[in-house]
Amino acid sequence: MSADQNCIFCKIVQGQIPAKKIYEDEDFIAFHDIHPRAPVHLLIIPKLHIESLQHVDASHRELLGKMLVLAPKLAAENGAADGFKTLINTGPAGGQEVYHLHVHILGGKASA
Repeated sequence: MSADQNCIFCKIVQGQIPAKKIYEDEDFIAFHDIHPRAPVHLLIIPKLHIESLQHVDASHRELLGKMLVLAPKLAAENGAADGFKTLINTGPAGGQEVYHLHVHILGGKASA
Protein backbone atom coordinates (compact mmCIF):
# COMPACT_ATOMS: atom_id res chain seq x y z
CA MET A 1 0.00 0.00 0.00
CA SER A 2 1.15 3.49 -0.80
CA ALA A 3 1.84 5.64 2.25
CA ASP A 4 2.69 9.26 2.99
CA GLN A 5 5.47 9.49 5.59
CA ASN A 6 3.93 12.64 7.13
CA CYS A 7 0.33 11.40 7.27
CA ILE A 8 -1.01 10.61 10.74
CA PHE A 9 -3.49 8.06 9.33
CA CYS A 10 -0.73 6.31 7.35
CA LYS A 11 1.19 6.08 10.63
CA ILE A 12 -1.86 4.47 12.26
CA VAL A 13 -2.08 2.00 9.36
CA GLN A 14 1.62 1.16 9.81
CA GLY A 15 1.23 0.73 13.59
CA GLN A 16 3.48 3.70 14.41
CA ILE A 17 0.68 5.56 16.21
CA PRO A 18 -1.84 3.74 18.41
CA ALA A 19 -5.57 3.91 17.77
CA LYS A 20 -8.57 2.34 19.46
CA LYS A 21 -9.23 0.00 16.52
CA ILE A 22 -12.59 -1.64 16.07
CA TYR A 23 -12.02 -3.22 12.65
CA GLU A 24 -9.22 -4.11 10.26
CA ASP A 25 -9.01 -6.04 7.00
CA GLU A 26 -6.72 -5.95 3.97
CA ASP A 27 -8.17 -2.63 2.75
CA PHE A 28 -9.33 -0.66 5.81
CA ILE A 29 -8.85 0.22 9.43
CA ALA A 30 -11.67 1.63 11.54
CA PHE A 31 -11.23 3.20 14.94
CA HIS A 32 -12.78 5.57 17.48
CA ASP A 33 -12.19 9.28 16.83
CA ILE A 34 -9.91 10.77 19.51
CA HIS A 35 -12.09 13.90 19.63
CA PRO A 36 -15.63 12.48 19.40
CA ARG A 37 -18.42 14.80 18.37
CA ALA A 38 -21.16 12.27 19.14
CA PRO A 39 -21.66 9.34 21.53
CA VAL A 40 -20.56 7.08 18.66
CA HIS A 41 -17.85 8.63 16.47
CA LEU A 42 -15.89 6.22 14.31
CA LEU A 43 -13.50 6.71 11.41
CA ILE A 44 -13.05 4.34 8.49
CA ILE A 45 -9.82 4.87 6.56
CA PRO A 46 -8.44 3.02 3.56
CA LYS A 47 -4.96 1.61 4.02
CA LEU A 48 -4.14 3.08 0.62
CA HIS A 49 -3.18 6.75 1.00
CA ILE A 50 -5.68 8.84 -0.96
CA GLU A 51 -5.48 12.50 -0.06
CA SER A 52 -9.20 13.29 -0.31
CA LEU A 53 -12.41 12.49 -2.15
CA GLN A 54 -11.23 15.00 -4.79
CA HIS A 55 -8.38 12.60 -5.58
CA VAL A 56 -10.41 9.48 -6.35
CA ASP A 57 -11.01 8.14 -9.83
CA ALA A 58 -12.67 5.13 -11.44
CA SER A 59 -9.89 2.85 -10.17
CA HIS A 60 -11.12 3.49 -6.60
CA ARG A 61 -14.74 2.48 -7.29
CA GLU A 62 -14.54 -0.91 -5.56
CA LEU A 63 -12.65 0.49 -2.56
CA LEU A 64 -15.23 3.27 -2.06
CA GLY A 65 -18.10 0.82 -2.37
CA LYS A 66 -16.56 -1.46 0.25
CA MET A 67 -16.07 1.52 2.55
CA LEU A 68 -19.73 2.52 2.38
CA VAL A 69 -20.93 -1.07 2.83
CA LEU A 70 -18.75 -1.32 5.93
CA ALA A 71 -20.23 1.84 7.52
CA PRO A 72 -23.65 0.46 8.59
CA LYS A 73 -22.09 -2.76 9.87
CA LEU A 74 -19.65 -0.89 12.12
CA ALA A 75 -22.31 1.60 13.19
CA ALA A 76 -24.61 -1.23 14.33
CA GLU A 77 -21.80 -3.10 16.10
CA ASN A 78 -20.72 0.02 18.00
CA GLY A 79 -23.96 1.40 19.38
CA ALA A 80 -25.61 3.24 16.48
CA ALA A 81 -27.95 0.52 15.19
CA ASP A 82 -30.92 2.91 15.31
CA GLY A 83 -29.32 5.36 12.87
CA PHE A 84 -26.18 7.29 12.13
CA LYS A 85 -24.71 10.02 9.97
CA THR A 86 -21.77 9.63 7.60
CA LEU A 87 -19.50 12.52 6.73
CA ILE A 88 -16.57 12.91 4.35
CA ASN A 89 -14.87 16.29 4.70
CA THR A 90 -13.10 17.21 1.47
CA GLY A 91 -10.48 19.91 1.07
CA PRO A 92 -9.89 23.02 3.16
CA ALA A 93 -13.27 24.59 2.37
CA GLY A 94 -14.94 21.27 3.26
CA GLY A 95 -13.39 21.17 6.72
CA GLN A 96 -10.86 18.41 6.03
CA GLU A 97 -8.18 18.36 8.74
CA VAL A 98 -6.30 15.14 7.96
CA TYR A 99 -5.42 14.73 4.30
CA HIS A 100 -6.11 11.01 4.03
CA LEU A 101 -9.56 10.02 2.81
CA HIS A 102 -11.78 8.96 5.72
CA VAL A 103 -15.44 8.50 6.55
CA HIS A 104 -16.82 9.68 9.87
CA ILE A 105 -19.66 7.64 11.35
CA LEU A 106 -21.60 9.64 13.94
CA GLY A 107 -24.40 8.12 15.99
CA GLY A 108 -26.32 8.50 19.19
CA LYS A 109 -28.62 11.27 20.39
CA ALA A 110 -26.04 14.07 20.06
CA SER A 111 -25.13 13.28 16.42
CA ALA A 112 -27.92 15.29 14.74
